[in-house]
Amino acid sequence: MTAPLDSPSEPWRAEARCVTTIGVAADLFFSDELADIALAKTICAGCPSLAPCLQGALERHEPCGVWGGQLFSDGRIVMLKRRRGRPPKVARPEDQIPVIAVPEHLQSLARTA
Repeated sequence: MTAPLDSPSEPWRAEARCVTTIGVAADLFFSDELADIALAKTICAGCPSLAPCLQGALERHEPCGVWGGQLFSDGRIVMLKRRRGRPPKVARPEDQIPVIAVPEHLQSLARTA
């Protein structure tokens, strides 16, 4: 369960782009669709709350979703997400998901799948 937006334990939530960007549905950050994941990561890329969001997700072992610019599955960061089935020889442009670096001070906490 996540803390309320005005939680004193996580004050960074008030400035998070996922909260302040008008028209963004929370479902976008928990979708299995590559286009939704790419959009969620793009929103996170410019977020002033990226590092504390990612740190909280790592500490809570978030089971899924995009947190702090990273895609989580089963509590681990997924470095590569692709469509089901055999991958094409040439990657589809619409399947490109932004790569956002894990801040250096959080790399020791990050577990990848």
